[in-house]
Amino acid sequence: MSTSATPDLTKPPKAPAPPEGGIKRGLASRIVGRTGGGLAAILLVLIALFWLMPTFGLLVSSLRDPQEMSKSGWWKVLGKPSDLTFSNYDKLLDNKDMTRAFFNTIWITVPSTLLVILIGSLAAYAFAWLEFPGRDWLFLIVVGLLVVPVQVALIPISKLYGDTGLFGTILGVVLFHVAFGLPFAVFLLRNYFAGIPRDLLEAARMDGGTDLTIFFRVILPLGLPAIASLGIFQFLWVWNDMLIALIYADTESAPLTVALQSQSRAFGANIDVLAPGAFLSLIVPVVVFFSFQRYFVQGVMAGAVK
Repeated sequence: MSTSATPDLTKPPKAPAPPEGGIKRGLASRIVGRTGGGLAAILLVLIALFWLMPTFGLLVSSLRDPQEMSKSGWWKVLGKPSDLTFSNYDKLLDNKDMTRAFFNTIWITVPSTLLVILIGSLAAYAFAWLEFPGRDWLFLIVVGLLVVPVQVALIPISKLYGDTGLFGTILGVVLFHVAFGLPFAVFLLRNYFAGIPRDLLEAARMDGGTDLTIFFRVILPLGLPAIASLGIFQFLWVWNDMLIALIYADTESAPLTVALQSQSRAFGANIDVLAPGAFLSLIVPVVVFFSFQRYFVQGVMAGAVK
């Protein structure tokens, strides 16, 4: 006599076995799964070429005759590469206003970037690893300054510069960029420095290292990716800025962006100067970015993980 086995109700029911050949995926899943191969590489190359097309078009335009530029697009020269000429760059170098503006841009951008990196790094180290009264409240105030728009300070700073004699000088433009670049620098670097292992700093202190020694020999080398990312952000912001320079710089201290804007008032007459000047203003940030992109990617990835 056979007895039927009673099911065990205490055990959860088994999930149905997947169909033979594996789990069936949807169309979206199959597309996402294939993006890790050659298709993704081809797509990224196409995006990069599309992103660089305006830069290439501006380069070709800067090498064309002004009369030809007014008649046809820059792509027409691809069939006649012999029409390209460097005469526009000769005119650019002979233009004293443009050459002076280019060096003014360097005198504004380089100190603004270096001062923000140095002061921001020191302040970030203090907020991350030094104990002093009101440290957290001060850091919250610095973070709150991130939301203050630049336009709010234009009139008060103008009055201050007028009283101190900084209005219309390169130093005034540099100080403005440093002041508004420091909150972001302190916020970015403090969070990165706080992720450095405490054991490294304690070992350095046991070896007799002072705070400055620890900062220059431990913090700066380990924080190089974040510092490079900050330097790229600050450099691009200051180099491409026109609002601050348009207000606080005079004719003698105006950067390249202001000089190009003033030259564009007579666009039909001096396009041979505008095109190479615009390309020169564009290519420098591109070169800086690609030169430090390895550190930039490391800083972004490290910040994302931490």
